[in-house]
Amino acid sequence: MLVINEESVIKVANGFVFGLDASRYTQNIKKGNNIAREEIQAGCCLIDTYVYSDPCLPFGGIKESGYGRELSYYGIKEFVHIKTVYVKLDFD
Repeated sequence: MLVINEESVIKVANGFVFGLDASRYTQNIKKGNNIAREEIQAGCCLIDTYVYSDPCLPFGGIKESGYGRELSYYGIKEFVHIKTVYVKLDFD
């Protein structure tokens, strides 16, 4: 699909019910970065590159692509249940 201006790019990208990742190829990296960070609704945005995974980076989508993250500090927190245990200690 060819879109001719930034407004159309954002509208088309955000118009999908899925939000796993979005890719953009551009001649203006700064503008592409700003749009990816501020406008695009996706769990991962790629600018002039392809999808890759790194265990240090969180991975996951939004909208109908799912909830939560895997990998990285944020992903580990998805699999941890915090529990508080109170114990009365008798030091007599």
